[in-house]
Amino acid sequence: MIQDMENNKIPKGSIDLVGFGRLGLRTGINLIQIHRGGPAKITVIDGQKISESDIIFLLKGAKAGTYKSDFLKEISTQKKEFREVVSITEDINEDNLDLITGDVVVIEIAGGNTIPTAANIIKKAHENGSKTIGTAGIFGIGDEEIVVKDISEFDDSNPVVEELRKEGIVKDHMLISTNTFIRDSIPITPYVLDEIANIITK
Repeated sequence: MIQDMENNKIPKGSIDLVGFGRLGLRTGINLIQIHRGGPAKITVIDGQKISESDIIFLLKGAKAGTYKSDFLKEISTQKKEFREVVSITEDINEDNLDLITGDVVVIEIAGGNTIPTAANIIKKAHENGSKTIGTAGIFGIGDEEIVVKDISEFDDSNPVVEELRKEGIVKDHMLISTNTFIRDSIPITPYVLDEIANIITK
């Protein structure tokens, strides 16, 4: 009886973390720490290298100049048979969407106009039958309400949502948002990133 219960609490399924910056690292660390369950495979996809401004990486022991996606694999001490961490040191674009294979795809890319790329990732994931989750404005100092709901449930006041809809993403995509954006002159604090990573991995 006890052994049967133990056997049912092994890691299952796969997750793609697309974009592995400050939020991605927090999400990844949460995932590799899940005990008696969680994903059997985590694939990290990011072609960027760690810079001297990536404080959270450096605090965790990473070295500047190394690939961000390699770092989660480096700190995951679990055996591959229990939980595999795969690092892909490429940025996703329309030519390599076949790298998207997870049962759940978490999109945490940032910098510039990421909407077209995010939309392509979502479409590919849905084509694969996968679930998707992403962000839609996560600026904040820590006391903002964090909203989590399907894109179809948002009104038209969120510019990220509206841009995704223009790209054809109108349903079956979960979004997390503080409803504050770069235009609002509010920073992104570690407190907000911690909470969002916690929500993503619940």
